[in-house]
Amino acid sequence: MPAPVRYFVTGGAGFLGSNLADALLAQGHEVVAYDNFSTGQREFLEQASRSDAFRLVEGDVLDVQRLGAAMKGCDFVFHLAANADIRFGLEHPRRDLEQNTIATFNVLEAMRNNGIRGIAFSSSAAALGEPSIVPTPEDCPVPVQTSLYGASKMACEGMISSYCEGFGFEGYVFRFVSLLGDRYPHGHVFDFVRELRRDPSRLRILGDGRQRKSYLHVQDCVEAMLHVVRLRTAREAPHGVQVYHLGCPEYVEVKDSARWICERLGLDPQLEYSGGQRGWVGDNPFVYLDVSKILATGWKPRHTIKQSILCTVDWLVANPWLLERR
Repeated sequence: MPAPVRYFVTGGAGFLGSNLADALLAQGHEVVAYDNFSTGQREFLEQASRSDAFRLVEGDVLDVQRLGAAMKGCDFVFHLAANADIRFGLEHPRRDLEQNTIATFNVLEAMRNNGIRGIAFSSSAAALGEPSIVPTPEDCPVPVQTSLYGASKMACEGMISSYCEGFGFEGYVFRFVSLLGDRYPHGHVFDFVRELRRDPSRLRILGDGRQRKSYLHVQDCVEAMLHVVRLRTAREAPHGVQVYHLGCPEYVEVKDSARWICERLGLDPQLEYSGGQRGWVGDNPFVYLDVSKILATGWKPRHTIKQSILCTVDWLVANPWLLERR
């Protein structure tokens, strides 16, 4: 059995971060979770907190001194902390710059100062704007950006690859589609379930409902990241960095997702569409990543998109506290 590794997880109390922490602890590793609880939930860490190998540090990635001190003694960084509010990005233009781009620079500098050379980064399909190639491979031409969130994530990718080249870092960039599953805190499934709890007679859907989207269960995402990091593929890659697209090799239309959610809840509401191809500025109407690169490593998702949507509905129904809190 490999020796335990001490992992530093930014955004460790978040949807993805807490699921990742549980998985790392289950494998016998140590985890230092770093979170400012702006969106993370303490309830998500109940399982991890029962382990002696887990430590929580409450702090902001913009707090350079606290970040560096918390990272001391760690071996590898999963940088997941970010502002993920794409839809309302234009209302707070500086937020993506600070919480995504500048925060990532702070993480990289804290790593350099602490002698840590390995990083896995949660990027996004949104970093690709609206690509002309669908399904979209890792080496597609990067088009004009359509959201401040996507632009900030692509800037993060550039800094990480530069640190890999300049300082000998080993970097893994994961571009996700939207994630689903236990502890799911925002997105269309969350919004639909919450709205239907308030008024079961109608459901408002942004856009025309024909937006085509791919999704991935959070547990499949965690398994993919750990699988790749375990393979250490970046060590032999040009410039010390590898980019992987993570998603299911399928997609669904939003209207079909809405129908599945309503059926799961036993409801037959009137569907109301706002109209147009996009739900908001920066909303890509067709998100479908080419995942052949990650599939070639031996990983494959365990959940279909429909299964992921339905189990997310079930978790939200069983945990209404999150619907009421957010």
